[in-house]
Order: sequence, then C-alpha cells, then structure tokens
Amino acid sequence: MFGLYESAFGALTWGNIVMIIIGGILLYLGISRKMEPLLLVPIGFGVILVNLPLGELMSSVINGQPVESYAVGGEPTGVISRIFHYGLAWEIIPVFIFLGLGAMTDFGPLIANPKTLILGAGAQFGVYFAFFIALLLGFTITEAASIGIIGGADGPTTIYLTNRLAPHFIGATAVAAYTYMALVPIIQPPIIKLLTTKQEREIFMKPQLRPVSNTEKILFPLIAAVVIILLVPKSAPLIGMFMLGNLLAVSGVTDRLAESAANALMNVLTVLLGLCVGCFMSADNFLKLDSLLVFALGIVAFATSTAFGVGLAKLMNLFTKEKINPMIGAAGVSAVPMAARVVQRMGQQANPRNFLLMHAMGPNIAGVIGTATAAGIFLGMLG
Repeated sequence: MFGLYESAFGALTWGNIVMIIIGGILLYLGISRKMEPLLLVPIGFGVILVNLPLGELMSSVINGQPVESYAVGGEPTGVISRIFHYGLAWEIIPVFIFLGLGAMTDFGPLIANPKTLILGAGAQFGVYFAFFIALLLGFTITEAASIGIIGGADGPTTIYLTNRLAPHFIGATAVAAYTYMALVPIIQPPIIKLLTTKQEREIFMKPQLRPVSNTEKILFPLIAAVVIILLVPKSAPLIGMFMLGNLLAVSGVTDRLAESAANALMNVLTVLLGLCVGCFMSADNFLKLDSLLVFALGIVAFATSTAFGVGLAKLMNLFTKEKINPMIGAAGVSAVPMAARVVQRMGQQANPRNFLLMHAMGPNIAGVIGTATAAGIFLGMLG
C-alpha cells in the first residue's frame, strides 16, 4: 500500500518549507502586486518546485555520484538541470535575451540627448562600491564582482558574469537582481526624495526631444558596437547581441526578425530563465550566510547606483545652462523601463506639467550599456 514513507512528505525539511514560503511571496509580488510578473512568476514557481523533495528536477551526477541539486562541473540528469546547464551555464539564454532586449529598445531618447549617457555610466558607481564592500567582508575578488554587478539591476548581465566568475552564487545573485528590479517602485522613491528638494523635483523639462532620423538610428548600434567592443572586448557577447537586436528593429528591412526576437524568442527565453533561476534556489543552495549576504549587498549596490545617478545629475546642473530634473539620474540603472516609469510618476506628482518619461529613457538605456560594459571590464580583469 502506498504510504507517507513512499512519498516526499517524509523528506520535507524546515529549509524546504522556508523556501516554499519565499517562492509564494515571489508569486504574490508578481501576481497580486504586478511587480515584474513575467519574471517573478516563473522564478517563484521554480523555487516551490525545486523545494519539493525527490522530484529530481535539478539532479546531476558528479564524480559518478548522483546528487539531488545541480552541481557545478557535474553532468545534469534532471529536466531543469539540463536546461540550466545548456542554457545558462553555456551562456546561451542571457546572450540571446540581449538580442530580444535590443529589438525592444528605442535609442532615440539617448541619441536626441547624448549627455544622458553620462548619467547611465555614472549610475554604475554602485557596482564598484558594492564590489569593494564585498571584498572587505571577505568574499573572493570574483565573488565580489558577481555581487557588485547586481547594482546595475540587469538580470541577464548578472547571470552572465556570475556564471563566468562565481557560478555557485548564480541563484542568489540572479534572484537578487530580478527582485530588486521588481521592487524599483518601492526602493527608488525614498532615495530620490531624500536627495532632492521639492524645487528640484519640480524642474520642468520640455517634453519634446529633437527628432532623430532613421540614419542616426541605424548608425548608432553599428558605431556603439564597434567602439564599445574595441574598448572592452569581453563585452562583445552582450553588447554585440544587444546592438544586433536593435539594428534588426531599426533597419526597416528585417521587421519579421525583430518581431520574433522581441516577442516569441524573448517570451520563451524569459520562461526558461525564470524557471532555471528559481530551481537553483533549493534550501541547500540558498539558506546560507553567504547567500543572505549577497542579498544584503545587492540592495546596497542598487541603492548606491540610484543615489549616485541623482547626485551626478545635480552636479551636471551646476555646469549646464538648461537644467535637468535630477530625478532622471535615478533611471541610470538598467531596470528598463521600470526606473523611467518611477521618475515619470514622481515628476508628475511634483509638477503636473512635467512629462519626464522620454528624458528618463535616455539614462535608462545608457544604464543597460553601462552595466554590460562593467561586466566586460570585470571579465577582462578576472575572467
């Protein structure tokens, strides 16, 4: 007769229960609060699945011995561990997500107002700040780089870099990056308000940016790819695919390819990515001091990036005739378009005449480029 001893109930641990609750919280944030549901729903469900014992979704074999969870360097035997191994460990999914992101991105605001590129680059300060803090706390230099990149708020870049430098942290860093991306509407407003006055938040910016020609839009991804990759060769996989995706979208002759990359391909990759990241968060992998420290340092990195972006915008106002609303500096993190939407909403609250979305999209897009470049710098030094 089938009994409890033949089921997985007897193998359920307190750690599994804690992680199942965490998975439920992620599902709640995604479904009920609508915080990045396309990411948090598959991640949260993956967390629940992998913490139901004996399912062998992430099982692998290492040194001839079967293990329940995915082992770096082992041979995957579970369904999800195979997707994880060939999709994430082989870096296929993060790179092709950048293709889809490029196809969905409009560089128009950045081209129309090039100085916002400075804000996107400056907001990467949090990456390096958290990197040095992690070193002081005893993490290795490769682990510190993987933790620091969370400050860019770019999930695919975080996964790509962590897989190269500290694969044992890939679950913690990926979930931290995606969680903080989802929590942008909660994390950023208090920091912005703390660093700006009411008068600064009311600064009016003309809603109409200069028109950007099709020629400029076609030349930008080509020139950007050449210059950035020559400067930081290790950024080639991410920057190259990002710019290719954008070229497909703006060339005017590859609409079908751009649509497939931005929709069908992106949707499939997002499901696989979210499920793999969630399934890496077993109790054994996640409920450790190092993993919890990664989460804590991730919020430090993200908050510092936001703060430095706002501070840099205020500094630029000291030297420019036409003032910019310093809130758009907070959009310099890579959380596209969540950070830009936060700035738009806060700008409307401070001054109903303000329409800051397109102004904020400039540093927001620049932040994607900046984070990918920062990852390339780390790989060039440490990879």
